[in-house]
Amino acid sequence: MTVTPVAIADPPLRSSYGLHAPYALRAIVELRSEDGVVGISETRGGDKMLADLERVRDVVVGSDARGLTHLQERVTAAHAATARNTVPGERTNPRDVPLRVYGALEVAALDLVARAEGVPFCDLLGGRVRDTVAFCGYLFYKHAGGGGEGDDAREDVYGEALTPGAIVAQARALRARYGFASLKLKAGVLDPEVEADAMLALRDAFGPGVPLRIDPNCAWTHDTALRVVERLHGVVEIVEDPVSGIGGMGALVAAMRERGIAIPLASNVAVTWFDDIPPAVACDAVQMILGDHHFWGGPRAITDLGRLCETFDLQLAMHSNSHLGVSLMAMVHVAAATPQLRYVCDTHYPWQDARDEIVEGGRVAIVDGAVAVPTAPGLGVTLDRDALARGRERYERQPYRKRDDTAEMRKHVDPAWTRTVPAW
Repeated sequence: MTVTPVAIADPPLRSSYGLHAPYALRAIVELRSEDGVVGISETRGGDKMLADLERVRDVVVGSDARGLTHLQERVTAAHAATARNTVPGERTNPRDVPLRVYGALEVAALDLVARAEGVPFCDLLGGRVRDTVAFCGYLFYKHAGGGGEGDDAREDVYGEALTPGAIVAQARALRARYGFASLKLKAGVLDPEVEADAMLALRDAFGPGVPLRIDPNCAWTHDTALRVVERLHGVVEIVEDPVSGIGGMGALVAAMRERGIAIPLASNVAVTWFDDIPPAVACDAVQMILGDHHFWGGPRAITDLGRLCETFDLQLAMHSNSHLGVSLMAMVHVAAATPQLRYVCDTHYPWQDARDEIVEGGRVAIVDGAVAVPTAPGLGVTLDRDALARGRERYERQPYRKRDDTAEMRKHVDPAWTRTVPAW
């Protein structure tokens, strides 16, 4: 097992959690078999993740790449005492660390097996049900800057976006470059009425043929959320995590139905693992789950989640974070093999700079808002060793060793800022 930390330039994007730092941290995992076949994966980076992966080295080395159930049990046991920090408004998932660690290992192990057998990655998940995977244009409130620092500062391709008009301009630029057929706004940043204005401006600009979503990341109170969704009824197709917690989401759904507001609620904050699903179903808190193989415990967990969503008549989409091409291709294969995933997926990929890409051939192509599912063995991408080395060097040069959106807000926006949930 080889783990390589890399840093990638990240623009100053906003969310209810704060402000993105100039660099996002990723870790590239390689598993090499005894006969020299290498499987790869990409996951979150930083000192904590590197230590969490290192803790299971003795579990991984010498194991069978096909013996995934046994591997997961051993990874879980190795991290039995670990749990993520509780964030206000979020349900604590005590299995968060082992699920993230195992998820990275499962991708690399499946990639190894698929390469050895000469088949695409998705074939090991049951085979593809689609040949392309559609993604949405992910819109962000944004300060000026393109990411990176000092001599490594990047071009600000999309410019500052802190008004409805600037969000529309950002959407036009993303659609022109990538052809996205639907749009999602990361909200919870400005006054909710201003964010609602942005959604109405997007509808005016692109018409009803472009589906719209909004994600306030739990920043709204029940009353605020009810007021905003009533205003956006008939404008947005989905609202994601407008309020905190499964109980809060369930109460909002009930109030919306009393008023005849038929907008599905989605979640990747209130519902983050399988144990959240029974209480969410019991109070009808969500109508869509955004799965993520990085967080839920690997690709097979997402195909399992698809079947469970079908059982409970829930919709399924895909969550994203700042990432490179290895993660993107894993997302594509998982989506290709999950028939229940019928909504377009999230991706931060357009926000990452081409010079940071670590796969051979450079950036993965997004054409007409979609990525083609590879037919080559494994994930369909291989590592560019020179680019990987540059990413490692960038990691060593830059000072960040964990993601801290609060610190960036205090540094650049408000020295006294702290995340408050709800904020409005």
